[in-house]
Amino acid sequence: MGENRVVGVLFVCSGNICRSPSAEGVFRSIDSAGLGGWHVGEMPDPRARAAARKRGIHLSGQEARKVVEADFGGFDYVIGMDRKNRTGLLGKCPAGQEDRVHLFLDFVSGAETAEIPDPYYDGDDGFGRVLDLIEAASRALHVHIRQNHLNT
Repeated sequence: MGENRVVGVLFVCSGNICRSPSAEGVFRSIDSAGLGGWHVGEMPDPRARAAARKRGIHLSGQEARKVVEADFGGFDYVIGMDRKNRTGLLGKCPAGQEDRVHLFLDFVSGAETAEIPDPYYDGDDGFGRVLDLIEAASRALHVHIRQNHLNT
């Protein structure tokens, strides 16, 4: 195997204020972005921050941003939270870099669902459910990265 290196991961959802910043908070050394620019410069949704804070996850210091073409060359993994996000990412992805685009729950063997639902229009309970799925997917992604990229 090669030497250890930083593996770049970008988490993407629709607006970058609920699911992707929550995933970034869980996986901390990672970045997140949104497909749309509606919330650029905003902090994560207050409900996402509150749900994360209850688990000791801090989303402070994050600001929503939009996916840019350079992200596909700058990250080894560009991960959509749902199929619509993945389709949108593939539409923005430069030719030859499509293998970097993934659906987050694809890393979870036997996942009960294929997508991390958008909790934006649901009640506060939806944010806890999203964190459950993100934590499971983050553990599985971490194992995948260790098995495929690192000497540990």
